[in-house]
Amino acid sequence: MKNKTFAAWLAFLGGPLGLHRFYLNGFSDAVGWALPIPTALGLYGVERVQRYGLDDPWSWVLIPLLGFTIAGCALMAIVYGLMTREKWNARFNRSSSEDAAAGATGWLTIAAVALALLVGTGVLMASIAFSFQHYFEYQIEEGRKISE
Repeated sequence: MKNKTFAAWLAFLGGPLGLHRFYLNGFSDAVGWALPIPTALGLYGVERVQRYGLDDPWSWVLIPLLGFTIAGCALMAIVYGLMTREKWNARFNRSSSEDAAAGATGWLTIAAVALALLVGTGVLMASIAFSFQHYFEYQIEEGRKISE
């Protein structure tokens, strides 16, 4: 049986690697295999910032990929955690009854939802701010070049 609390924590902590998708859908899940790609590209963007500095144009394109992936996985943790027991068991535990304990919501589930909301929101807002700030700074520099 697939446990809702474990799936919520797995989506929150290991979501950017697709671990929650593999847990719930098996290793044939294409989205689970695709999730590490934007994660790796975002980490490459972080590495570019460390190597070339904040003025690197590729970094402000690549880093938000990591942030949006983390925020999306945090959203999935929230969705899993807030799913009703009946809906969870009907979707992921078809062979068990609707009121099986694996779909129950406990304090650990609520903790996963609260942390996912806190971290996911912070990462999403930081990604948007980072990307837009560097985009607008780039536009200002290009505008100055044109006006000279």
